[in-house]
Amino acid sequence: LLGLDGPKGKGLDLSDDWAYQIVKQVGNYGEAYERNVGKDSPLGLDRGLNALWNEGGLQYAPPMR
Repeated sequence: LLGLDGPKGKGLDLSDDWAYQIVKQVGNYGEAYERNVGKDSPLGLDRGLNALWNEGGLQYAPPMR
């Protein structure tokens, strides 16, 4: 995802570090959630089930291999 280990975006006409650029410019899921609907927004919603699994939510990302 960082674009360091070979061409990953070529087939989609994207740069090899396309995923890195998205996270760098937009933020990860937690940052985007907090900014748009979470505590840092006018809505001020708790993450609830959108929280990570170790914080009582359902979000779980299996390791990439």
